[in-house]
Amino acid sequence: MDEETYISLCERHLPSLFRLAYSLTKNRHDAEDAVQQALLKAWTGRSRARAGAERAWIIRILVNECYDLLRRRRRTVPMAEFPEAVAPPSGLSMDTWLRDAIDALPDGLRLPFLMKYMEGMTEKEVASALRLPLSAVKHRLYRARRALRQAWNEEVE
Repeated sequence: MDEETYISLCERHLPSLFRLAYSLTKNRHDAEDAVQQALLKAWTGRSRARAGAERAWIIRILVNECYDLLRRRRRTVPMAEFPEAVAPPSGLSMDTWLRDAIDALPDGLRLPFLMKYMEGMTEKEVASALRLPLSAVKHRLYRARRALRQAWNEEVE
């Protein structure tokens, strides 16, 4: 696809691309960012586009960009939404309490938790290292977080 064809394709579909991005992100600025990133990726990868399916190809890139943006947004929490720091009622420091709570987890939950959150490994890396399916690692991480949350709630009550 040459530059002229690409520009005309973008101009023709820009309003619908923006509407799609806005419907997924629910935010004008995020939608604009997603469209811009998608069009940039489409331009750099234009040689892979099938003739006649360019619009569907750009839409797929845009949807993926929106999902990536939403995933990144979900990982960040504004400081205003954090609850006030509460010291553990048992009189221990937060670090000591957390270390004890993690140590109290069963081995099957503690090891994936430490690998992911203390060592910074991805879930795929943890799964590979422990020779477990990715779904099992995700479930164990969920159970570990739930157990720690429950331990905290019991401590606070």
